[in-house]
Amino acid sequence: MLAAALRSLRAGFGHRSGGWVAGGGQGLLCGGFAGVRVGALHFVRASKVPSGVARHNDSVTTGLAGAIEHDAAPRMGSSKQIVLIAHDQRKADLVEWARYNRTTLGAHQLFATGTTGALLAEELELPVSRYLSGPLGGDQQVGAAIAEGRIDLVIFFSDPLAAHPHDVDVKALLRIAVVYDIPIACNRASADFMLSSPLMRATYARRPPMAVER
Repeated sequence: MLAAALRSLRAGFGHRSGGWVAGGGQGLLCGGFAGVRVGALHFVRASKVPSGVARHNDSVTTGLAGAIEHDAAPRMGSSKQIVLIAHDQRKADLVEWARYNRTTLGAHQLFATGTTGALLAEELELPVSRYLSGPLGGDQQVGAAIAEGRIDLVIFFSDPLAAHPHDVDVKALLRIAVVYDIPIACNRASADFMLSSPLMRATYARRPPMAVER
């Protein structure tokens, strides 16, 4: 069976209408494409495949095995997925801000890291999905959620006047948010402007991350 699959794969590379693209997960094979599975990989014949990038039903796949598909036009719904984060000296400020904006926040899905999440859930009496504490990997979890399309907005009340042992994780989180065109508010004023925007109640298509050749 494996030998037959490889023969079919080699034939696909030589097909003049396109090539083969490999992916490690479901969702790569779609209607109108012929596919063959070899172990954990799923090879799909696509027509007119550009070098290094293949498009399937408005999705972009880069690389080969284990590649992650990203929507060509990531779209936020009218209900946003908002993550709330605060350094220790800013937690009280964030809780006060969230209390004032409770009605608006209640229309969206809320996420938070560690202690901040516990404080917000108790104060707001709203469901808050919690990640780990920032220094214990919570910031990295948020970054992964952004890359996987599970976070739309980041509200991060940071403390720029104090040293933080996990500062490298914070920088990585902010970097990935910029890469994926995620709105970021790092203080009360920017959070006020963000939450009062009419776009909070509308759908919005973010720009997709650029395909990077490796």
